[in-house]
Amino acid sequence: MLTGGVGGARFLTGLRTLLGIDPERPPGEAEHEITAVVNVGDDVWLHGLRITPDLDSCLYTLGGGVDAERGWGRADEGWRLTEELAAYGVEGSWFGLGDRDTATHLIRTQMLQVGYPLSDVVTALSRRWHTGVRLLPVTDDRCETHVEITDPETGERRAVHFQEWWVRYKAQVPTHRFVQVGADKARPAPGVVEAIEQADAVILAPSNPVVSIGPMLAVPGIRGALRTTAAPVVGLSPIIGGAVVRGMADICLQTLGVGVDAESVGRMYGGRSEGGLLDGWLVADGDTAEIEGVRVGQAPLLMSDDAATAEMARAALGLVGVTA
Repeated sequence: MLTGGVGGARFLTGLRTLLGIDPERPPGEAEHEITAVVNVGDDVWLHGLRITPDLDSCLYTLGGGVDAERGWGRADEGWRLTEELAAYGVEGSWFGLGDRDTATHLIRTQMLQVGYPLSDVVTALSRRWHTGVRLLPVTDDRCETHVEITDPETGERRAVHFQEWWVRYKAQVPTHRFVQVGADKARPAPGVVEAIEQADAVILAPSNPVVSIGPMLAVPGIRGALRTTAAPVVGLSPIIGGAVVRGMADICLQTLGVGVDAESVGRMYGGRSEGGLLDGWLVADGDTAEIEGVRVGQAPLLMSDDAATAEMARAALGLVGVTA
């Protein structure tokens, strides 16, 4: 499964429930196994710490430590660290570092600085959280999403890190394009291509198609693996009734000139028989889509609880002939 963002992390919990995976058992010991290839385009160095939001959302959500109300970050979080940074006037204090969350960033940063690749760090962190899912960053290399904007103060165009665009500006500035810095030199992390090639089915989560799934497809070798795998590839629409459930996928799509509807997103991915990625595309009840060479199905796509999310996963797999 390719995933990113809060929606992708939540979908993983439903898929885990559907397959009956006990999170207390290490990946590989259960009858079924989920490998989640996770976006790193959001990753950023800030205050000397390496922060990986999408990977951490998967860890905390699957491990039962996420703040359920926000959908991201740690439960029972405090913000004294961020308050102190702001009091010092430190650049970047617009990014909230939770006190508990920072412990994860410290451990990750220490491991990276002594030479461990990110994929090994994620494996080590997963032991604490008992996710029941094998988590893999799409790459161990730098592959950050940057955004070209018109600076609201100077009126000039400049590039900012995705986090500054998303968190500081809340995507409410003139936005021109998204760039994957380092993607041309990145390589898939160990095990990523093999997981795609050996899967029974590959799922594109209902994540932001531009800044969650898109950065992963920019890593050389990922798109090719999806096109050539023997496994069926099925995606779930992140757009329901012409609107996003949460987040800013609508702004991202509009920046690319893509319609904010299930059909437009599905056509952006494209059918495998036409040189794209999809064999199946699941849209919400009431939505429609016609995509050359792609089987389209309908199902309720609101992740209101774990049971509803599990049924979403069942419908997605069933669409491409995989029984769960």
